Amino acid sequence: MSELLIELFSEEIPARMQVRASEDLKRLVTDGITAAGLTFATARAYSTPRRLALVIDGLPAMSPAISEERKGPRVGAPEQALAGFLKAAGLASIADAEIVKDEKKGDYYVARIDKPGRKAADIAAELIPAILAKFPWPKSMRWGSGTFQWVRPLHSIICLLDGKVVPFEIAGIASGASTRGHRFHGNSAFKVKSFDDYVTQLTAHKVMLDPAARMATISEQAHAAAKAAKLQLVEDDALVAENAGLTEWPVVLMGSFDKDFLEVPGEVLTTSMKQHQKCFSVRDPKTKKLANKFILVSNLTATDGGQQIVSGNEKVIRARLSDAKFFWDQDLNKLLDVMANELAGITFHEKLGTQKDRVERIAELASQIAGAVDAVPEDARRAAQLAKADLVSGMVGEFPELQGLMGRYYAEKAGTKADIARAIELHYKPKGPTDVVPKEEDGDSVAIAVALADKLDTLVGFWAIGEKPTGSGDPYQLRRAALGIIRIILENDLRVRMADAMATGIQGYLDQKNKVVRQGVEAWAVEGEDLRSTVKNAYDAFTGLKLREFLQERLKVQLREKGAQHDLLDSVFALPGDDLALIVKRVEALGAFLATDDGANLLAGVKRASNILSIEEKKDKTTFSGEPEGDLLAEPAERALASAIAKAKFDTNAAIAVENFTGAMNALAELRAPVDAFFEKVTVNVSDPALRQNRLKLLSEIRAATLNVADFSRISG
Repeated sequence: MSELLIELFSEEIPARMQVRASEDLKRLVTDGITAAGLTFATARAYSTPRRLALVIDGLPAMSPAISEERKGPRVGAPEQALAGFLKAAGLASIADAEIVKDEKKGDYYVARIDKPGRKAADIAAELIPAILAKFPWPKSMRWGSGTFQWVRPLHSIICLLDGKVVPFEIAGIASGASTRGHRFHGNSAFKVKSFDDYVTQLTAHKVMLDPAARMATISEQAHAAAKAAKLQLVEDDALVAENAGLTEWPVVLMGSFDKDFLEVPGEVLTTSMKQHQKCFSVRDPKTKKLANKFILVSNLTATDGGQQIVSGNEKVIRARLSDAKFFWDQDLNKLLDVMANELAGITFHEKLGTQKDRVERIAELASQIAGAVDAVPEDARRAAQLAKADLVSGMVGEFPELQGLMGRYYAEKAGTKADIARAIELHYKPKGPTDVVPKEEDGDSVAIAVALADKLDTLVGFWAIGEKPTGSGDPYQLRRAALGIIRIILENDLRVRMADAMATGIQGYLDQKNKVVRQGVEAWAVEGEDLRSTVKNAYDAFTGLKLREFLQERLKVQLREKGAQHDLLDSVFALPGDDLALIVKRVEALGAFLATDDGANLLAGVKRASNILSIEEKKDKTTFSGEPEGDLLAEPAERALASAIAKAKFDTNAAIAVENFTGAMNALAELRAPVDAFFEKVTVNVSDPALRQNRLKLLSEIRAATLNVADFSRISG
């Protein structure tokens, strides 16, 4: 078995592209050799700023010979069919094909094709240039007069199979066995014989090939440097990975900046140093406050111990932090209310108005939601009025990722109530599936009200103007907004009627005389219904994919990821109601109930009743709804069932009213024995029409009793 080693040596590859490129190289080459009939044991890909490398172990010397049969048309088929068969099979004439006898379907042609095995080197020499010519870089460039494109100018190619060069040429570069090491410490050319030799010689020429090894080195040295200064590293895995993509031989150094800059919030300093210089922040382990030090990662071992490198970085850091302090000082001179008024000059969406219009809607909606989360309505309104103000600040203009956080700092400096200031920061959360949500237990009730209002306004507005997500795109991140609403409600166990909240959101647009939304609402209106009533009903009246269904689909996705069965979700979502937290509790209780013998047997009984009803209703072209007549309940089993159904209806309604879904399931469990007894002792389709109809109504009542809890007809089993 042989080893295939590939290296593509170029000018610096952007750090953000390296991992994806190495994975693409591995995928394309392994897929190609597999398609060519070769097998392999392992494949490992690596990347540095100047090279992509791939090693594949366990390759055979040749692909296996293949003998196959290709069935052709019937004997006597038209010339066109025969010609197509000959071309596909690679035969010169029909005489080269065999005739197979078939008494039933008629004789037909068969081509027997023998393909000899190919040398692995020949396969590689053909495959790799084809891959490089169409390599899927997000961005690439041409250089010189050729047409070949690569992310940066390509300098050399190593391609060795079992230590021997696989010869090919692309863009005027012939494959070989030579490469270069570190740009400053080992830039002379050297030859390699195998992957082990390649790694050994790269290390000797100051190149760490494995990105994971570079990341580990950076992390270890950074922690050690911070510890030596009696400080603590501010952890940032993404920054570690980025620096690993910028260096082939990482060396960690520490610099400092003026203490005066510590007057600026630490997050600002950290963001500025990270964005502009890829530097790490450090802090005092006791106070957790930022220290006036930073850690940088160099790509070389300097003869002066890194003094000039540190000095150069300190100059740049000083200039960048001066900019940040300028923005901080300037922003503090302007009240948040003044900034909020300036939102009138920023368009949120051409059909949905300005950011100031949006803030006014969110403020009203947050005030309405506040009661459901035990927040003070006026605090929620005030927080919403200030929540977007920092969008016009100089700091957020420079660092957009600090929106919300800077608003909180400006509010605190102005003496704003702590709950309101915190809500300004937290109302954007959760920003993704792994982000935290504001919690009532942490005192974030005001933040919850504003966060829900912000996301609800986004959904209502874009739905109203027809900007719904599609399978190919979600430019306004409406799925993320929906998931944020769901997580906030579920993780805080909130009782929020989505229909009312949505109607309030729509009314906000109407109060602002938004013509586009008004036209949409008028399109939903029922003839004779006033516009306000239409708004109340609008939650279920959206055309196309309904907003209620959209939220439910997002909730279904989340619950399925946690292991909920799709049919249980469908059975609960089929019922009226839009309290998301109660829907989840109902699904959980139903799943637990059906896992018991009582639940499984009752499900079978309900399905049997539903099937009989469906058949008989179709036959009679009518429905058998309504309570059965007591005088016609002749058998003890049907009287017992009627009594059990009445009790189950009362008990399930009472349990659901107090959100006791386990109690509702226990009430349904009482139906199991009477249902079993009914089917065992009572014949439904008797000759007496009145008695038959009465018993079918009794079956309908079984279905009606369970509909208090779920639509059992949608449950498999």
